[in-house]
Amino acid sequence: MKVRNSLKSLRGRHRDNQIVRRKGRVYVINKTQKRFKARQG
Repeated sequence: MKVRNSLKSLRGRHRDNQIVRRKGRVYVINKTQKRFKARQG
């Protein structure tokens, strides 16, 4: 899990990346490539 200021560039790195809001935080998750995982802030 990486922590980044901006997730927009990270989302474009793989076609299965999804941006999800959970508990007031923004996450990038990927079901097929588990390494693309990040949280904003």
